[in-house]
Amino acid sequence: MTFVRSPMATNLAAIARQAPAHASLSAHPAATHETLDTAYDPERGVYWCRLRPNGRPCFSPELLRDIAAMHAALPDLFAADAPLPPPRWFVCGSAIPGIFNLGGDLGLFRDLIAAGDHAGLVRYGHAAVEAIHRNHTALDLPMITVALVQGDALGGGFECALAHDLIVAERSAKFGLPEVLFNLFPGMGAYSFLSRRIGRAAAERLILSGTIHTAEEMHAMGLVDVLAEDGEGEAALLAHLDRSARFHNAQSAMYRARRRVDPVTLQELRDVVEVWAEAAMRLSPQDLRRMARLTGAQDRRIAAG
Repeated sequence: MTFVRSPMATNLAAIARQAPAHASLSAHPAATHETLDTAYDPERGVYWCRLRPNGRPCFSPELLRDIAAMHAALPDLFAADAPLPPPRWFVCGSAIPGIFNLGGDLGLFRDLIAAGDHAGLVRYGHAAVEAIHRNHTALDLPMITVALVQGDALGGGFECALAHDLIVAERSAKFGLPEVLFNLFPGMGAYSFLSRRIGRAAAERLILSGTIHTAEEMHAMGLVDVLAEDGEGEAALLAHLDRSARFHNAQSAMYRARRRVDPVTLQELRDVVEVWAEAAMRLSPQDLRRMARLTGAQDRRIAAG
């Protein structure tokens, strides 16, 4: 693991200033999305994706559709006749200051539960875990996936980050799984990824606590790989990539081996979604009111800027 200390700030800032401008992907089918900003730096081989959902910064159906479209187009960059060298790293971050992602679409969940629409919950969950699994497997392409967390990653936002090979986080970022506060559990990969990273007992404690943790605490647990000072996340990420560039083949192969030895399969994730949807349909009116209060708190946070 790498710990980025504040004395490195000048060097990191210099690295960021020297980074080539991200090449436009306007000619690429993955370029135009309502809820994503994408760019490609061919010199470093970094494909940048920044989440920019409309309204509440959660995994709305629109954001999930755009992610699926981006994933479908990424293999084109690896074609033999592609005009640029293929990406070596895929970086997922956020275009919203202070927030990586706040998780599932709680407003949609409440509506589906109120309508008794179990199938709708399952469809949403399956779309979410399909996107998460594609990140987890790097789309079976020879690239390393990185979550750049410069703000809060809660619920499904934390699950999304966990699906990547590496997590780079700024010190003020927060991580947590608040679902237990309204009597539910995180059903989009948290148990699968956490139990493999920190063991079942620790994963269950984390899931059932509902506690919000600092990036430093996540780093101590082994869940955050690179801890950066506030405002230095991208520079710390680029410094890490530059240091590891000559070992990219070994590192990429190691992550592929890790997925082979201790796989998280799409079927496992889909099965857990079924458990989650069944549990969601059993929520009481009081549980749903707690969910509504959390949604309201998210809305007020966004309104306050």
